Amino acid sequence: MDAGGTPPDARDPKTALEAIAKAEDTRDAVFVLKDFHNCLQNQPLILRQLRNLAQSLKATRKTIVITAPNAKVPDDLKDDLFLAEFPPPDVEELKTILDRFTQNPNIRVNLTPLGREKVLRSALGLSANQAQRVFGKSIVAEIKSPDGRVIKPAGSLDESGIDMITQEKKAIIRESGALEFYAPQETIADVGGLEVLKDWLRKREKAFTKEARDYGLPAPKGIALIGIPGTGKSLTAKMVAGLWHLPLVRLDVGALFGGLVGQSEENTRRALALVETIAPCLMWIDEMEKGFAQGGGDGGTSQRVFGSILSWMQEKKQPVFVIGTANNIAQLPPEFLRRGRFDEVFFLDLPTTLERKEIFQVHIQKRKRPVQNFDLDALAKAAESYVGAEIEQAVIDAMYLAFNDPKNPGRDITTEDILAALQRQVPLARSQREAIEFLRNWLREGRAQSASYQEARRAEENFVNLQIGPAGPSNN
Repeated sequence: MDAGGTPPDARDPKTALEAIAKAEDTRDAVFVLKDFHNCLQNQPLILRQLRNLAQSLKATRKTIVITAPNAKVPDDLKDDLFLAEFPPPDVEELKTILDRFTQNPNIRVNLTPLGREKVLRSALGLSANQAQRVFGKSIVAEIKSPDGRVIKPAGSLDESGIDMITQEKKAIIRESGALEFYAPQETIADVGGLEVLKDWLRKREKAFTKEARDYGLPAPKGIALIGIPGTGKSLTAKMVAGLWHLPLVRLDVGALFGGLVGQSEENTRRALALVETIAPCLMWIDEMEKGFAQGGGDGGTSQRVFGSILSWMQEKKQPVFVIGTANNIAQLPPEFLRRGRFDEVFFLDLPTTLERKEIFQVHIQKRKRPVQNFDLDALAKAAESYVGAEIEQAVIDAMYLAFNDPKNPGRDITTEDILAALQRQVPLARSQREAIEFLRNWLREGRAQSASYQEARRAEENFVNLQIGPAGPSNN
């Protein structure tokens, strides 16, 4: 109520609403009903009583405020109330929360202005209570190096606490059900080949900077990565986060769907709002065809969720770069890949000879083996028609062969071990020849841009037709 009034007594929702109705009409009064949304679930009589009260209050100076953790409103009430949503705190609000800690004389603060900004940015997307909790946890925790040396003593705050804040943030965002947070780890050196795609990404590396905004450049909307399974689509999505130094959030479309009426739409709205809060960032939608394949039997829920995400991709104002990956474009609705939602559609084809050499080099170095000890030309030739994931698995299989060698257990791997592992595999290009040929025809029709240099692709045009016999790849 107002400052001079006394709240009416009420022990249950019914008497609370009755007390509000009996309050003096001529006085300004605001009645706050905390968590009252719980009293409306499966309570048609309370809902009707509230609707009647809302109508009668229109002629008075009394207002009812209902607080709730989400914007889920019963359909019967949508025309009787005004919905005010409070987003998670922005940088300035987080700064106020952090200042409460840093102004404490018992806390040792060792933060530069840039370090303070990094701490605040790392907490974007959290609620005020969550931010307060993670700031406090990062202060009281003692951080040690692997050799036991104390990096950050308890009761202090510096940039080393950012990793702890990020880990807490990952756990909190994961609790939302539909989002998973990835800290940038992969680099552009972890991806072999795909030079056209890499060049496109490098040119947009500074797209979210103030310099780009001052120049008049709009923030890029996103890219779609279409192609053969195992060619590095998911790895590329993670690589972009490392290249651009931006957080990556993966959207699990399947987790958006709930069993209650309106729950799926509410989950979608909350997930997209949370993504916008931590912008600038990347949002990764993996295997889009599974999440957005059109179908019936759910009362139109999937179409409404799909429409909400499409509209958001088209109209979003915050700098959120969407990376969508798909293996089977036949299951994708045609409007999903329309320009305006994605800046470019890239096709990831079977790797060329040069790309296979790069992929072998990446995975051999990843296992801390000297690249000069291997015949990369021979390996690339033997791996014709193999995708990147199959090449990686061949290197791993070769390590198992060398590790379990009965004559010399634990010896180092050789080119011959990898060649033997390749011969044991049946590449996807051979086992699912028809499906892959369909995908490559999609590229030939000009519906996407090749992620590899066209000159290298044309040099292997004979292989584009997948002239692979039952005994293995052609040696021509």
